[in-house]
Amino acid sequence: QVQLVESGGGLVQAGGSLRLSCAASERTFSRYAVGWFRQAPGKEREFVTGISSSGARTYYVDSVEGRFTISRDNAKNTVYLQMNGLKPEDTAVYYCALGFSAGATTQKQYSYWGQGTQVSVSS
Repeated sequence: QVQLVESGGGLVQAGGSLRLSCAASERTFSRYAVGWFRQAPGKEREFVTGISSSGARTYYVDSVEGRFTISRDNAKNTVYLQMNGLKPEDTAVYYCALGFSAGATTQKQYSYWGQGTQVSVSS
């Protein structure tokens, strides 16, 4: 059973930064694409960014392009999400997920999910 553990969430003022981490227990982690999703209160879970298995390709939704950066270290079985210029509308629970389609934007395309980490941005 693959386990994913997110960390790095917290409370930050608008304009601040956070770096989220997603650590995987899976030895074949490097075979998977990874996506970050977020879910704000009362809203659907939405795709934020994704990265291919090798890390060569990255994908972002327009609302975070230029502010968020996804990266991965396959030797450490870890994916990172660097979030700069945070806005109150970025407040949500952030989830990482493993799948086989890099840049996939729907939840059903991912097989494994973490428990989520809360990101709160105050104005």
